[in-house]
Amino acid sequence: MDKRNWIEIEQAKDAALEVLLHNVKGPFDGLPRTAAWGYPEPYTRDLMISVLGVAVSKNEDLIAAMEKTLLTLSKNQSVRGHIPSLVHDPENRGASDTTPLFLLATGVFRKLTGKKDFLNNEVQKALTWMEYQSPGDDYLVAQQPTSDWRDEQWVLGYGIYVNTLTYSYLKMLGHNERALGLQEAMEHFTITTPTIPEHLHEGMLLKQKPYYALWSYKIYNSERFDLLGNSLAILSGLASQKRAHEIVKWIENDCERMIQNKDLAIHLAPNFFPFILPEDPDWISRYEQFNLPGDYHNGGLWPFISSLHIAALVKAGEPELAKEKLFLLTDLVKKSRNKELKYGFNEWYKAQDGEPMGQDWQSWSAALYLYAAECVQTNSTPFFIF
Repeated sequence: MDKRNWIEIEQAKDAALEVLLHNVKGPFDGLPRTAAWGYPEPYTRDLMISVLGVAVSKNEDLIAAMEKTLLTLSKNQSVRGHIPSLVHDPENRGASDTTPLFLLATGVFRKLTGKKDFLNNEVQKALTWMEYQSPGDDYLVAQQPTSDWRDEQWVLGYGIYVNTLTYSYLKMLGHNERALGLQEAMEHFTITTPTIPEHLHEGMLLKQKPYYALWSYKIYNSERFDLLGNSLAILSGLASQKRAHEIVKWIENDCERMIQNKDLAIHLAPNFFPFILPEDPDWISRYEQFNLPGDYHNGGLWPFISSLHIAALVKAGEPELAKEKLFLLTDLVKKSRNKELKYGFNEWYKAQDGEPMGQDWQSWSAALYLYAAECVQTNSTPFFIF
């Protein structure tokens, strides 16, 4: 690695750590903040996925805050095992990704600390809750629209993101038989016939594309690309090495096309594409306010997702491409809405011009940057070595 260039990464890592230490204690029971100024609340999904960056930082204050957050969630778990959307509020429930993220984060914490039985009773309750999220009483986990991190976008039935999270925590916690069952279920093709033969179960593979469907349910599905879900599929090993290479190549080719069409400003993949346009059948009127093409969930650039994409590139055996993307991400996270900040670590950036549009000093933007840098520097994917 070029020493001068890597110094730039080290500087960005220091800035990311500054963000996390600033956010480590907020106004709600002393729990971490989701963002320095815009989101003082401890949002479960943000803090749980941030655990990957906290763990590789090895910072004792951040690890202690991680443990406090997990313990607080365990106390606010529902009777049936569901994890709330706000760490401190047991009544704020309904998310499809908070419980799998809690299980994943607890698995990371156990691996980091060696506490193999940490929150064992609460983990068992959460595992039972997740089994009941399968309408087919088998492996695929279903969800309601806007119930995962895309709270302004519809994902129906079996979504790739929640199911790859589920696969990841099953592997992390050693439930390999159930993980294999889920993998086999996901690797059925989506159904393209107008009726469902009794022997045929829907899956998430697409016949003409190398990646997994955004969602599928019975005869319906979406072939739009979910960068987060597919990155987790690669990172967790759910996608074979051959499929991982094909997904990586497809992303690069399609992003080049978007750059040529002026739909994308830089060589970092949007979280979701092709964008949903007002004339498309899956357009919803509310998107006019929150989800314009290239914005927010409809194709914005999210640093925490770009970081997991970089980790997935390392897993796929593409270290040079991962390094290239890390430097591009470093350039991006310097941009901020508050121009006095040297590093913004903003929540999300507009695809067409790369300008910051969300909240500065977002915890998961900073934390996952640390994880991506660790993956590139060590050419490994910590905690995803199963």
